[in-house]
Amino acid sequence: MMRVLAAWPARRWLAAAGATVAFVALVGVPTALIETPFFGREIPPTWWSWPSLLVTSVLAGLLVATYVAAPVPPESDRPGRGGVLASVLTFFAVGCPVCNKLVLVALGSAGALTWFEPVQPLLQLAAVALLVWALRQRLRGELACTVPDTAQLRPAHLAPRSEDPHA
Repeated sequence: MMRVLAAWPARRWLAAAGATVAFVALVGVPTALIETPFFGREIPPTWWSWPSLLVTSVLAGLLVATYVAAPVPPESDRPGRGGVLASVLTFFAVGCPVCNKLVLVALGSAGALTWFEPVQPLLQLAAVALLVWALRQRLRGELACTVPDTAQLRPAHLAPRSEDPHA
């Protein structure tokens, strides 16, 4: 996998860096890890909130970069959903358990503290595992696939025609 990353062009590394910063902002602002006048927390962040957000952000940035002008086609045409699910899990994992409206509606404030807060580290572990799996799949696809011959990709109506109409 490191061989594939080492071969990445600069535009992919720039995309990874940009996506990493964007992910930190998109998760950090509404979960109030990044202080703004728009969002607040009732319960202070846990000691692992920032490290887990940074690890998830880097993995998400690398995953996003695999979709930038790939030098070889991916292993399958099926769109990846692991990154999106991992992003949602991270949002719930690092967020304030009693500030999240969905958790409050589902469990109430007592349930959020009793049931949801102890599960948050497991959500983060699942998010990281999903991102590692998705990134590994994307990088394995780049490593395993060869570049197809462009002549094979040409549509039939653009193929050179023979002079003999009966051929």
